[in-house]
Amino acid sequence: MSEQIKNFLYLNRRAPYGTIYAWESLEVVLIGAAFDQKVSLAFLDDGVFQIVKGQDTSGVEMKNFSPTYSALGDYDVNQLYVEQESLEERGLTIDDLMHLTWEDEDEDWAEKDSIRVVSRAELASIIEQQDIVFSF
Repeated sequence: MSEQIKNFLYLNRRAPYGTIYAWESLEVVLIGAAFDQKVSLAFLDDGVFQIVKGQDTSGVEMKNFSPTYSALGDYDVNQLYVEQESLEERGLTIDDLMHLTWEDEDEDWAEKDSIRVVSRAELASIIEQQDIVFSF
């Protein structure tokens, strides 16, 4: 008997350092993807800082785990949503974010962007389409 693949969305709402929520979210995403679930991530509120490029954690004495986000495409996690309003409220643009990509095997392994900036209303619609939503 085969099990139905579920749509999992992980909402990342917290800053990347100071707590373990961001790191735990990333670990859970990778585990879920390894078990062939359809996994996507959304970054909103202070969670948008998780994927800001050029992070330096030396001042907080924590390991910089942000390079791990670049492995998401290897696990077929290629739907990363970033809430536009959260970026704007923090003075950020898409140019401040890491360039995260995945390779589309249906298009001769063409490299494609994983990040899609969406409005708050669009994100609400995306959330409604999910089977399971986790908030970190």
